[in-house]
Amino acid sequence: MMNTRFSRFALTLFAGLLIVAGALQTPAQQANKKAADLAQNKPESLGFSSERLERLHATMQQEVDQKRLAGIVTILARHGKVVEERTYGKKDIASGAPMAKDTIFRIYSMSKPITGVAMMILYEEGKWHPSDPIAKYIPEFAHLKVFKGVDQSGNMILENPVHPPTMHELMTHTAGFTYGFFGNSLVDKMYKDQQVLESKSLQEMIDKLAKIPLLYQPGSRWVYSVSMDIQGYIVEKLSGQSLPDFEQQRVLGPLGMKDTGFFVPKEKRNRFATLYREDQKGELTAGATDGGVPTDYATQPTMPSGGGGMVSTAEDYLRFAQMLLNRGELDGVRILAPATAQLMTANHLAPSLMTDDDPLNPRPGLGWGYDCAVFTDPPQADVMVGQGTFFWLGAADTWFWADPMNDVIFVGMTQRMLGPEWPDVEALSQPTVYQALLQPKM
Repeated sequence: MMNTRFSRFALTLFAGLLIVAGALQTPAQQANKKAADLAQNKPESLGFSSERLERLHATMQQEVDQKRLAGIVTILARHGKVVEERTYGKKDIASGAPMAKDTIFRIYSMSKPITGVAMMILYEEGKWHPSDPIAKYIPEFAHLKVFKGVDQSGNMILENPVHPPTMHELMTHTAGFTYGFFGNSLVDKMYKDQQVLESKSLQEMIDKLAKIPLLYQPGSRWVYSVSMDIQGYIVEKLSGQSLPDFEQQRVLGPLGMKDTGFFVPKEKRNRFATLYREDQKGELTAGATDGGVPTDYATQPTMPSGGGGMVSTAEDYLRFAQMLLNRGELDGVRILAPATAQLMTANHLAPSLMTDDDPLNPRPGLGWGYDCAVFTDPPQADVMVGQGTFFWLGAADTWFWADPMNDVIFVGMTQRMLGPEWPDVEALSQPTVYQALLQPKM
């Protein structure tokens, strides 16, 4: 199980989702909820057992004690109130600096849901529609071909798409794009050779993608991809602002996410967690890199990655998740209409695309919304969460989920890049949280 989850979690290398079951709305959700109060509450007052939560603490602490992780921050919230917020271990091993609640982390794929919200804001403004061809907004994609296979000489065989890839497919990883890092096809090789995500600008990225065929016929498969990076370009084109400026003005600022963005300014550098990887001995070593992309986040990037380029704190991301769990509103500030949040967070995949046997891929009981994944049938997916739970993860072992049925949010952040001994703390934390929830109807 661990190796299987690790192999698929590599798909989050450059980016992370949200999925709320639109059809399910608890009484708590129907109310105009406020932000999670960061003052901790007695777990029993929110339906949790203090004694049983010690199993969660022991599980997290063990990862630090056994030196698989340097340090961790976790927040558990329910009904808009913090059950507990915990820190474990070190922010930086060499200096001995302890992990702190306001530590800033590279969130990689957990950037994706934020990009999704930016797209849905523009959707509400009538700037795009799911049925629109992507080429309506990116003319460079008007003549994309589709990879069909190779001939006897090993050359690519290309064909026309059965239909132009649509915005709906772009939002659901079904448009035909890929990442290039995880497959061995000639298309994947072109992504690597062209260094698509190492482009100097979003326009340069688009120009490269326009020359690479789609991996598969649009709508026929689900493949984790650069789709959210492409969306970042569309946000810029439709809004007339840079992706960082648009998200700051329309999402991050209104939500009070004061430490979230695409770089860490000088005055906050002392709060930035060290990024680790494992060395040849399987031990943690600092200075990890991800495919040649800088990991210091010292300046605003010239190519902001909507799929995986952001930094944040656990407390900031709690505010973002709470907004979505509140169906688009936080602290009296409305980011999305309830119907828009429902559209974003409903499953959009046909059952024929939910057939993978990997725990992080669409499979029976687990679907995908717009820039996010949702548990449509938790027992079928073999998980303990409530129906409609949305979640995603980041390549440096950041993770979150939001459960609309139980009105629970959990955020966890650490900083260790993928490797053979990479600990899947999301999988470890989930059962230890739910075994402590003794009043699910509260």
